[in-house]
Amino acid sequence: MAQPKKYEVSVVVHPEYLPEQSNPAAQRYLFAYTVTITNTGQVAAQIISRHWIITDASGHVDEMKGLAVVGHQPLLKPGESFEYTSGCPLTTPQGSMRGSFFCVAEDGERFEAPIAEFALTLPRTLH
Repeated sequence: MAQPKKYEVSVVVHPEYLPEQSNPAAQRYLFAYTVTITNTGQVAAQIISRHWIITDASGHVDEMKGLAVVGHQPLLKPGESFEYTSGCPLTTPQGSMRGSFFCVAEDGERFEAPIAEFALTLPRTLH
């Protein structure tokens, strides 16, 4: 059985297309994404900053870096979670996002929590 990691934060993302806030005629597609950050390690850790890499269907890449997540720098004890929702506009009907959170553990250890790539796509429709 694998030994639990001392410093580990897991990230789960659920994206959603927002048709009511999008305007395909103007090449504006808005997506919301709900992020759940869970401290799966053994030491309390604080989320300090975020780094997102956003790629649209034409291959255009935007990078966004900043302190905090939606204005918060949550301190998560082992087993605790923090959830937030944010948004991302694209000029194409599909794209992807990936990135990482920079974390500092209660004992001063610094580490990155990776955010696996996820797709931003319009829902499939049947005719």
